[in-house]
Order: sequence, then structure tokens, then C-alpha cells
Amino acid sequence: MVGMRFEDLEVWKRSARLSANIYKQFKELKDYGFKDQITRSGLSVPSTIAEGFERESLKECLTFLSYAKGSCGELRTQIYIGIDIGYINTEVGNEWLKEANEISSMLSGLIQARKRFSQ
Repeated sequence: MVGMRFEDLEVWKRSARLSANIYKQFKELKDYGFKDQITRSGLSVPSTIAEGFERESLKECLTFLSYAKGSCGELRTQIYIGIDIGYINTEVGNEWLKEANEISSMLSGLIQARKRFSQ
């Protein structure tokens, strides 16, 4: 894993794609509070993965990967609410929820792999 770039990580690619899809979906939404919150949490996932991989120490990297995983939970919460209030089509929302869950699982695996690699 030494020398690995965040751009090479499938979890980063998928989370960046999900974030872009969320931005596109809410481009025209006038509820700026909701739009700001969901786009920020979506953007936070790939951004925080990148930040963690750019850190010097393993401890810092793991901390940021954990933050990214937390942002996945925040994003899923906002997707559930968005579906409930009619801002997100149920089918699209369920696809996003599935993707956010998979990204969260991938982050868990990456965290465990980084811990094992350091031993």
C-alpha cells in the first residue's frame, strides 16, 4: 500500500461518482439548506479519503478514513429524509443508499487492511 494514490482507490472513485450524481440531482433545488447539507456530506466522503491518504502518518490516515465512513452515515440519513419529503425519487434514493452502504463497507475493509499492513 506504500505509494498508493487515493486516485487509484475504487472506494474513492465510487464516492466521487456518487457525490457528482448528488450535485447533478439537486442542481435546480431551491431548498438551499437541504441542498447544501446533502451535497456537503456527499462531497465530504471522497475529499476526506483523499485527505487521509495525503497524510504522513498511518494514525492520521486511519482517522480520516473513519471520518469518511462517518460522512457515509450522515449522507444515508439525508437520503432517507430526502426520499421521505419527496426531494429524491425512491428508486434513485435506494440506489444511492445501496452505494453509500457499499462505500461504507469498503472503507471498513480499507481501514482494517491499513491496520494489518502496519503490523
